[in-house]
Amino acid sequence: MRITVAGAGNVGLVTAVCFAEAGHQVTCLDTQKERIEILEKGHSPFFEPGLEPLLEKNLANGQLRFSTSPKQAYRDAEIIFIAVGTPEKKDGAVDLSYIYIASYHIAENIENDVIVCTKSTVPVGTNEIIKQIFQNRKPHHLKVDVVSNPEFLREGSAIMDFYLGDRIVIGADNPEAASIIEQLYLPLKIPIVVTDIRSAEMIKYASNAFLATKISFINEIANLCEKVGANIEEVSYGMGLDKRIGPNHLHPGIGYGGSCFPKDTKALVQLAGNVQHPFELLESVIKVNQHQHSLLVRKAKEMLGSLQGKKAALLGLAFKPETDDIREAVSLTIIKELLEEGSLVTAYDPIAIPNAHKLIGNSIEYTTNIREALKGADFAFIATEWDQIKHLPFDAYMTYMKEPIIFDGRNCYSLKDIQRYPITYVSIGRPTISTVKSAQRL
Repeated sequence: MRITVAGAGNVGLVTAVCFAEAGHQVTCLDTQKERIEILEKGHSPFFEPGLEPLLEKNLANGQLRFSTSPKQAYRDAEIIFIAVGTPEKKDGAVDLSYIYIASYHIAENIENDVIVCTKSTVPVGTNEIIKQIFQNRKPHHLKVDVVSNPEFLREGSAIMDFYLGDRIVIGADNPEAASIIEQLYLPLKIPIVVTDIRSAEMIKYASNAFLATKISFINEIANLCEKVGANIEEVSYGMGLDKRIGPNHLHPGIGYGGSCFPKDTKALVQLAGNVQHPFELLESVIKVNQHQHSLLVRKAKEMLGSLQGKKAALLGLAFKPETDDIREAVSLTIIKELLEEGSLVTAYDPIAIPNAHKLIGNSIEYTTNIREALKGADFAFIATEWDQIKHLPFDAYMTYMKEPIIFDGRNCYSLKDIQRYPITYVSIGRPTISTVKSAQRL
Protein backbone atom coordinates (compact mmCIF):
# COMPACT_ATOMS: atom_id res chain seq x y z
CA MET A 1 0.00 0.00 0.00
CA ARG A 2 0.95 3.66 -0.31
CA ILE A 3 1.75 4.82 3.22
CA THR A 4 2.81 8.22 4.49
CA VAL A 5 4.21 8.73 7.98
CA ALA A 6 4.08 12.25 9.41
CA GLY A 7 7.07 12.68 11.68
CA ALA A 8 10.59 11.29 11.45
CA GLY A 9 11.28 10.98 15.16
CA ASN A 10 11.81 7.82 17.19
CA VAL A 11 8.34 6.46 16.48
CA GLY A 12 7.73 7.83 12.99
CA LEU A 13 11.02 6.80 11.47
CA VAL A 14 10.89 3.27 12.88
CA THR A 15 7.30 2.91 11.64
CA ALA A 16 8.22 4.17 8.18
CA VAL A 17 11.29 1.98 7.82
CA CYS A 18 9.57 -1.17 9.08
CA PHE A 19 6.54 -0.77 6.80
CA ALA A 20 8.92 -0.19 3.88
CA GLU A 21 10.76 -3.37 4.83
CA ALA A 22 7.38 -5.15 4.75
CA GLY A 23 7.02 -4.20 1.08
CA HIS A 24 4.89 -1.07 1.20
CA GLN A 25 5.66 2.17 -0.61
CA VAL A 26 6.41 4.58 2.22
CA THR A 27 6.95 8.32 2.34
CA CYS A 28 8.21 9.81 5.62
CA LEU A 29 7.45 13.51 6.07
CA ASP A 30 9.18 15.90 8.44
CA THR A 31 9.30 19.69 8.59
CA GLN A 32 12.96 19.76 9.67
CA LYS A 33 14.92 20.13 6.46
CA GLU A 34 18.24 19.25 8.13
CA ARG A 35 16.78 15.98 9.46
CA ILE A 36 15.46 14.99 6.05
CA GLU A 37 18.83 15.73 4.44
CA ILE A 38 20.51 13.40 6.95
CA LEU A 39 17.93 10.67 6.32
CA GLU A 40 18.24 10.91 2.54
CA LYS A 41 21.92 10.07 2.95
CA GLY A 42 20.96 6.87 4.76
CA HIS A 43 21.82 8.05 8.26
CA SER A 44 19.54 8.11 11.29
CA PRO A 45 19.49 11.33 13.34
CA PHE A 46 19.23 9.27 16.53
CA PHE A 47 20.60 5.95 17.73
CA GLU A 48 18.34 2.91 17.53
CA PRO A 49 19.88 -0.58 17.20
CA GLY A 50 19.25 -2.14 13.78
CA LEU A 51 17.53 0.91 12.30
CA GLU A 52 20.19 2.34 10.02
CA PRO A 53 20.83 -0.84 7.95
CA LEU A 54 17.09 -1.12 7.22
CA LEU A 55 16.98 2.58 6.40
CA GLU A 56 19.83 2.28 3.91
CA LYS A 57 18.37 -0.87 2.34
CA ASN A 58 14.90 0.54 1.72
CA LEU A 59 16.21 3.86 0.46
CA ALA A 60 18.31 1.96 -2.07
CA ASN A 61 15.48 -0.27 -3.30
CA GLY A 62 13.02 2.60 -3.59
CA GLN A 63 10.54 1.40 -0.97
CA LEU A 64 11.24 4.41 1.24
CA ARG A 65 11.55 8.10 0.50
CA PHE A 66 11.62 11.30 2.53
CA SER A 67 10.01 14.67 2.01
CA THR A 68 9.46 18.07 3.59
CA SER A 69 6.48 18.78 1.34
CA PRO A 70 2.99 17.96 2.71
CA LYS A 71 1.57 18.23 -0.82
CA GLN A 72 4.00 15.65 -2.16
CA ALA A 73 3.69 13.33 0.85
CA TYR A 74 -0.10 13.29 1.21
CA ARG A 75 -1.58 13.66 -2.25
CA ASP A 76 -1.76 9.97 -3.21
CA ALA A 77 -1.41 8.24 0.19
CA GLU A 78 -3.88 5.49 1.09
CA ILE A 79 -2.92 5.31 4.77
CA ILE A 80 -1.37 8.13 6.78
CA PHE A 81 0.20 7.65 10.19
CA ILE A 82 0.52 10.70 12.44
CA ALA A 83 3.65 10.19 14.54
CA VAL A 84 4.60 13.74 15.48
CA GLY A 85 5.74 14.92 18.89
CA THR A 86 3.36 15.53 21.78
CA PRO A 87 5.54 17.40 24.27
CA GLU A 88 4.53 18.23 27.80
CA LYS A 89 3.21 21.64 28.80
CA LYS A 90 4.22 23.30 32.05
CA ASP A 91 1.01 22.16 33.76
CA GLY A 92 1.56 18.51 32.78
CA ALA A 93 -0.99 18.59 29.96
CA VAL A 94 -0.07 17.43 26.45
CA ASP A 95 0.83 19.96 23.77
CA LEU A 96 -1.24 18.80 20.79
CA SER A 97 -0.29 21.62 18.44
CA TYR A 98 1.87 19.38 16.22
CA ILE A 99 -0.98 16.86 15.97
CA TYR A 100 -3.40 19.54 14.84
CA ILE A 101 -0.95 21.10 12.39
CA ALA A 102 -0.36 17.69 10.82
CA SER A 103 -4.14 17.18 10.58
CA TYR A 104 -4.59 20.55 8.86
CA HIS A 105 -1.87 19.72 6.34
CA ILE A 106 -3.40 16.32 5.62
CA ALA A 107 -6.88 17.78 5.10
CA GLU A 108 -5.56 20.44 2.75
CA ASN A 109 -3.37 18.17 0.59
CA ILE A 110 -5.08 14.78 0.16
CA GLU A 111 -6.46 13.99 -3.30
CA ASN A 112 -8.18 10.66 -2.58
CA ASP A 113 -9.98 8.80 0.19
CA VAL A 114 -7.61 8.00 3.06
CA ILE A 115 -7.34 6.37 6.48
CA VAL A 116 -5.52 8.50 9.05
CA CYS A 117 -4.00 6.58 11.99
CA THR A 118 -2.93 8.48 15.07
CA LYS A 119 0.18 6.74 16.38
CA SER A 120 1.31 9.58 18.65
CA THR A 121 0.24 9.26 22.29
CA VAL A 122 -2.74 11.58 22.73
CA PRO A 123 -5.30 12.15 25.51
CA VAL A 124 -8.70 10.49 25.31
CA GLY A 125 -10.93 12.45 22.95
CA THR A 126 -8.15 13.84 20.75
CA ASN A 127 -9.06 11.74 17.73
CA GLU A 128 -12.57 13.17 17.82
CA ILE A 129 -11.08 16.64 17.46
CA ILE A 130 -8.94 15.36 14.56
CA LYS A 131 -12.09 14.01 12.90
CA GLN A 132 -13.70 17.43 13.25
CA ILE A 133 -10.68 19.07 11.61
CA PHE A 134 -11.08 16.80 8.60
CA GLN A 135 -14.81 17.39 8.40
CA ASN A 136 -14.23 21.14 8.31
CA ARG A 137 -11.18 21.31 6.04
CA LYS A 138 -11.02 18.33 3.67
CA PRO A 139 -12.47 18.43 0.16
CA HIS A 140 -16.17 17.54 0.50
CA HIS A 141 -16.04 14.69 -2.01
CA LEU A 142 -13.28 12.82 -0.16
CA LYS A 143 -13.69 10.39 2.72
CA VAL A 144 -11.31 10.37 5.70
CA ASP A 145 -11.52 7.67 8.38
CA VAL A 146 -9.69 8.31 11.63
CA VAL A 147 -8.18 5.38 13.52
CA SER A 148 -6.36 5.32 16.85
CA ASN A 149 -3.28 3.07 16.55
CA PRO A 150 -1.07 3.82 19.58
CA GLU A 151 2.56 2.78 19.49
CA PHE A 152 4.30 0.45 21.95
CA LEU A 153 7.88 0.82 20.70
CA ARG A 154 10.55 0.94 23.39
CA GLU A 155 13.63 2.98 22.62
CA GLY A 156 16.59 0.65 22.27
CA SER A 157 14.44 -2.25 21.05
CA ALA A 158 11.97 -0.49 18.73
CA ILE A 159 12.69 -2.65 15.67
CA MET A 160 12.15 -5.84 17.64
CA ASP A 161 9.01 -4.40 19.21
CA PHE A 162 7.56 -3.57 15.78
CA TYR A 163 7.96 -7.15 14.58
CA LEU A 164 7.55 -9.03 17.88
CA GLY A 165 5.36 -6.77 19.99
CA ASP A 166 2.84 -7.95 22.57
CA ARG A 167 -0.19 -6.48 20.78
CA ILE A 168 -1.46 -4.13 18.11
CA VAL A 169 -4.27 -1.82 19.22
CA ILE A 170 -6.71 -0.48 16.63
CA GLY A 171 -9.45 1.90 17.69
CA ALA A 172 -12.00 2.81 15.05
CA ASP A 173 -15.64 3.82 14.53
CA ASN A 174 -15.71 2.38 11.03
CA PRO A 175 -15.29 -1.44 10.95
CA GLU A 176 -14.12 -1.27 7.32
CA ALA A 177 -11.27 1.10 8.21
CA ALA A 178 -10.35 -1.06 11.20
CA SER A 179 -10.24 -4.13 8.94
CA ILE A 180 -7.88 -2.43 6.47
CA ILE A 181 -5.44 -1.48 9.24
CA GLU A 182 -5.77 -4.97 10.70
CA GLN A 183 -4.79 -6.47 7.35
CA LEU A 184 -1.74 -4.22 7.33
CA TYR A 185 -0.51 -5.80 10.56
CA LEU A 186 -1.63 -9.41 10.06
CA PRO A 187 1.69 -10.57 8.51
CA LEU A 188 3.41 -9.73 11.82
CA LYS A 189 1.32 -12.40 13.59
CA ILE A 190 0.96 -10.23 16.68
CA PRO A 191 -2.30 -10.30 18.71
CA ILE A 192 -4.59 -7.52 17.51
CA VAL A 193 -7.05 -5.69 19.75
CA VAL A 194 -9.84 -3.94 17.85
CA THR A 195 -11.86 -1.53 19.96
CA ASP A 196 -13.45 1.91 19.95
CA ILE A 197 -11.29 5.00 19.57
CA ARG A 198 -11.49 6.26 23.15
CA SER A 199 -10.61 2.85 24.60
CA ALA A 200 -7.60 2.61 22.27
CA GLU A 201 -6.40 6.03 23.43
CA MET A 202 -6.79 4.96 27.06
CA ILE A 203 -5.01 1.61 26.58
CA LYS A 204 -1.76 3.43 25.82
CA TYR A 205 -1.93 5.70 28.86
CA ALA A 206 -3.14 2.97 31.20
CA SER A 207 -0.34 0.63 30.10
CA ASN A 208 2.42 3.16 30.73
CA ALA A 209 0.86 4.26 34.01
CA PHE A 210 0.70 0.68 35.26
CA LEU A 211 4.33 -0.01 34.36
CA ALA A 212 5.40 3.21 36.05
CA THR A 213 3.43 2.14 39.11
CA LYS A 214 5.28 -1.19 39.27
CA ILE A 215 8.60 0.64 39.10
CA SER A 216 7.76 3.11 41.86
CA PHE A 217 6.28 0.32 43.99
CA ILE A 218 9.38 -1.86 43.83
CA ASN A 219 11.58 1.16 44.52
CA GLU A 220 9.59 1.89 47.66
CA ILE A 221 9.92 -1.75 48.71
CA ALA A 222 13.67 -1.55 48.02
CA ASN A 223 14.01 1.51 50.24
CA LEU A 224 12.07 -0.31 52.96
CA CYS A 225 14.29 -3.39 52.56
CA GLU A 226 17.34 -1.29 53.39
CA LYS A 227 15.75 -0.13 56.63
CA VAL A 228 14.58 -3.55 57.80
CA GLY A 229 17.60 -5.56 56.62
CA ALA A 230 15.98 -7.46 53.75
CA ASN A 231 17.44 -7.99 50.26
CA ILE A 232 15.33 -6.61 47.42
CA GLU A 233 16.73 -9.12 44.94
CA GLU A 234 15.31 -12.00 46.97
CA VAL A 235 12.07 -10.13 47.56
CA SER A 236 11.63 -9.30 43.84
CA TYR A 237 12.34 -12.87 42.84
CA GLY A 238 9.85 -14.24 45.32
CA MET A 239 7.21 -11.75 44.21
CA GLY A 240 7.80 -12.34 40.52
CA LEU A 241 7.08 -16.06 40.74
CA ASP A 242 3.46 -15.17 41.42
CA LYS A 243 1.86 -15.30 37.97
CA ARG A 244 -0.49 -12.49 38.95
CA ILE A 245 2.50 -10.22 39.50
CA GLY A 246 5.22 -11.46 37.14
CA PRO A 247 8.93 -10.59 37.19
CA ASN A 248 8.95 -7.69 34.70
CA HIS A 249 9.51 -4.14 35.96
CA LEU A 250 10.38 -5.39 39.45
CA HIS A 251 14.00 -4.28 39.20
CA PRO A 252 14.75 -1.52 41.72
CA GLY A 253 16.79 1.53 40.84
CA ILE A 254 16.80 5.31 40.83
CA GLY A 255 13.56 5.72 38.95
CA TYR A 256 12.23 5.87 35.42
CA GLY A 257 12.88 8.55 32.82
CA GLY A 258 12.67 8.95 29.07
CA SER A 259 10.12 10.41 26.70
CA CYS A 260 7.11 8.28 27.71
CA PHE A 261 6.60 7.36 31.36
CA PRO A 262 7.17 10.82 32.91
CA LYS A 263 5.09 12.63 30.31
CA ASP A 264 2.31 10.06 30.07
CA THR A 265 1.80 9.67 33.82
CA LYS A 266 1.51 13.42 34.28
CA ALA A 267 -0.82 13.68 31.29
CA LEU A 268 -3.10 10.99 32.73
CA VAL A 269 -3.24 12.80 36.08
CA GLN A 270 -4.10 15.98 34.17
CA LEU A 271 -6.77 14.15 32.17
CA ALA A 272 -8.29 12.73 35.36
CA GLY A 273 -8.34 16.18 36.91
CA ASN A 274 -10.18 17.57 33.91
CA VAL A 275 -13.09 15.23 34.68
CA GLN A 276 -12.91 15.80 38.46
CA HIS A 277 -11.34 12.41 39.20
CA PRO A 278 -8.41 12.74 41.65
CA PHE A 279 -5.89 10.09 40.60
CA GLU A 280 -4.18 9.81 43.98
CA LEU A 281 -2.37 6.54 43.22
CA LEU A 282 -0.68 7.90 40.11
CA GLU A 283 0.15 11.18 41.83
CA SER A 284 2.02 9.12 44.44
CA VAL A 285 3.80 7.12 41.73
CA ILE A 286 5.12 10.37 40.24
CA LYS A 287 6.15 11.70 43.65
CA VAL A 288 8.01 8.50 44.53
CA ASN A 289 9.85 8.54 41.21
CA GLN A 290 10.95 12.14 41.59
CA HIS A 291 12.24 11.41 45.09
CA GLN A 292 14.10 8.35 43.81
CA HIS A 293 16.08 10.44 41.32
CA SER A 294 17.97 12.06 44.20
CA LEU A 295 18.66 8.83 46.06
CA LEU A 296 22.32 8.39 45.05
CA VAL A 297 23.26 11.93 46.06
CA ARG A 298 21.56 11.45 49.43
CA LYS A 299 23.40 8.17 49.96
CA ALA A 300 26.73 9.76 49.03
CA LYS A 301 26.24 12.66 51.43
CA GLU A 302 25.23 10.28 54.20
CA MET A 303 28.37 8.19 53.75
CA LEU A 304 30.94 10.79 52.73
CA GLY A 305 29.70 13.98 54.32
CA SER A 306 30.30 17.09 52.24
CA LEU A 307 30.74 16.52 48.49
CA GLN A 308 32.32 19.94 48.05
CA GLY A 309 35.42 19.74 45.84
CA LYS A 310 35.15 15.98 45.40
CA LYS A 311 35.39 14.46 41.94
CA ALA A 312 32.41 12.36 40.86
CA ALA A 313 32.48 9.85 38.03
CA LEU A 314 28.98 9.62 36.55
CA LEU A 315 28.61 6.42 34.55
CA GLY A 316 25.76 6.75 32.08
CA LEU A 317 23.87 9.75 30.71
CA ALA A 318 21.11 8.16 28.59
CA PHE A 319 17.84 7.41 30.36
CA LYS A 320 18.31 3.71 29.48
CA PRO A 321 20.83 1.57 27.58
CA GLU A 322 20.86 1.31 23.78
CA THR A 323 19.64 4.85 23.19
CA ASP A 324 21.14 8.32 23.02
CA ASP A 325 17.96 9.84 24.46
CA ILE A 326 18.43 11.88 27.64
CA ARG A 327 14.89 13.23 27.94
CA GLU A 328 13.92 13.11 31.63
CA ALA A 329 17.08 11.08 32.29
CA VAL A 330 17.94 10.59 35.97
CA SER A 331 21.49 11.64 35.13
CA LEU A 332 20.29 15.22 34.62
CA THR A 333 18.97 15.41 38.18
CA ILE A 334 22.14 13.84 39.55
CA ILE A 335 24.38 16.29 37.68
CA LYS A 336 22.34 19.27 38.84
CA GLU A 337 22.51 18.17 42.48
CA LEU A 338 26.20 17.29 42.36
CA LEU A 339 27.06 20.69 40.91
CA GLU A 340 24.97 22.35 43.63
CA GLU A 341 27.00 20.39 46.19
CA GLY A 342 30.22 21.70 44.66
CA SER A 343 31.37 18.42 43.12
CA LEU A 344 33.47 18.13 39.98
CA VAL A 345 31.71 15.80 37.54
CA THR A 346 33.11 13.69 34.72
CA ALA A 347 30.41 11.79 32.84
CA TYR A 348 30.82 8.65 30.74
CA ASP A 349 28.41 7.48 28.07
CA PRO A 350 29.11 5.59 24.83
CA ILE A 351 26.65 7.53 22.63
CA ALA A 352 24.56 10.13 24.51
CA ILE A 353 27.23 12.79 25.10
CA PRO A 354 26.25 15.06 22.15
CA ASN A 355 22.65 15.25 23.35
CA ALA A 356 23.72 15.77 26.95
CA HIS A 357 26.12 18.54 25.98
CA LYS A 358 23.28 20.44 24.29
CA LEU A 359 21.47 20.63 27.63
CA ILE A 360 24.28 20.71 30.16
CA GLY A 361 27.01 22.53 28.27
CA ASN A 362 30.54 22.71 29.65
CA SER A 363 29.64 22.62 33.34
CA ILE A 364 30.94 19.03 33.48
CA GLU A 365 33.56 16.95 31.69
CA TYR A 366 32.60 14.22 29.20
CA THR A 367 34.30 11.06 28.02
CA THR A 368 33.55 7.90 26.08
CA ASN A 369 36.24 6.08 28.05
CA ILE A 370 35.03 4.65 31.37
CA ARG A 371 38.50 4.49 32.84
CA GLU A 372 39.08 8.14 31.99
CA ALA A 373 35.92 9.02 33.91
CA LEU A 374 37.09 7.02 36.93
CA LYS A 375 40.60 8.49 36.95
CA GLY A 376 41.13 10.34 40.22
CA ALA A 377 37.45 10.10 41.22
CA ASP A 378 36.45 10.17 44.89
CA PHE A 379 33.29 8.23 44.14
CA ALA A 380 31.35 6.83 41.18
CA PHE A 381 27.63 6.89 40.41
CA ILE A 382 26.08 4.34 38.04
CA ALA A 383 23.04 5.93 36.39
CA THR A 384 22.60 3.79 33.25
CA GLU A 385 23.08 0.02 33.05
CA TRP A 386 25.16 -0.02 29.85
CA ASP A 387 26.83 -3.37 29.13
CA GLN A 388 30.15 -1.54 29.07
CA ILE A 389 29.57 -0.66 32.72
CA LYS A 390 28.11 -4.01 33.77
CA HIS A 391 31.10 -5.86 32.30
CA LEU A 392 33.79 -3.49 33.55
CA PRO A 393 36.38 -5.42 35.61
CA PHE A 394 36.26 -4.43 39.27
CA ASP A 395 40.01 -3.90 39.11
CA ALA A 396 39.34 -0.75 37.06
CA TYR A 397 37.66 0.93 40.03
CA MET A 398 40.56 -0.01 42.26
CA THR A 399 43.19 1.11 39.77
CA TYR A 400 41.83 4.47 38.64
CA MET A 401 39.84 5.89 41.55
CA LYS A 402 41.34 7.61 44.57
CA GLU A 403 39.35 5.15 46.64
CA PRO A 404 36.92 2.67 45.05
CA ILE A 405 33.50 3.85 46.25
CA ILE A 406 30.56 2.98 44.00
CA PHE A 407 26.96 4.12 44.32
CA ASP A 408 25.07 1.86 41.93
CA GLY A 409 21.65 3.19 40.94
CA ARG A 410 20.88 0.18 38.73
CA ASN A 411 22.16 -2.76 40.80
CA CYS A 412 24.52 -3.76 38.01
CA TYR A 413 26.79 -5.99 40.09
CA SER A 414 26.36 -9.14 42.10
CA LEU A 415 27.03 -8.66 45.80
CA LYS A 416 28.70 -12.07 45.85
CA ASP A 417 31.15 -11.01 43.15
CA ILE A 418 31.98 -7.53 44.35
CA GLN A 419 32.48 -8.40 48.01
CA ARG A 420 35.68 -10.23 47.01
CA TYR A 421 37.29 -6.85 46.33
CA PRO A 422 38.26 -3.98 48.65
CA ILE A 423 35.48 -1.82 47.19
CA THR A 424 32.78 0.16 48.95
CA TYR A 425 29.59 -0.68 47.13
CA VAL A 426 26.21 0.93 47.78
CA SER A 427 23.24 -0.30 45.74
CA ILE A 428 19.46 -0.11 45.94
CA GLY A 429 17.57 -2.25 48.46
CA ARG A 430 20.58 -4.48 49.22
CA PRO A 431 23.17 -4.59 52.01
CA THR A 432 26.01 -2.10 51.65
CA ILE A 433 29.52 -3.47 51.29
CA SER A 434 31.68 -0.84 52.93
CA THR A 435 35.34 -0.22 53.60
CA VAL A 436 34.53 3.36 54.64
CA LYS A 437 34.65 3.79 58.40
CA SER A 438 33.13 7.26 58.64
CA ALA A 439 32.46 10.42 56.70
CA GLN A 440 35.26 12.18 58.61
CA ARG A 441 37.80 9.73 57.22
CA LEU A 442 37.21 11.16 53.77
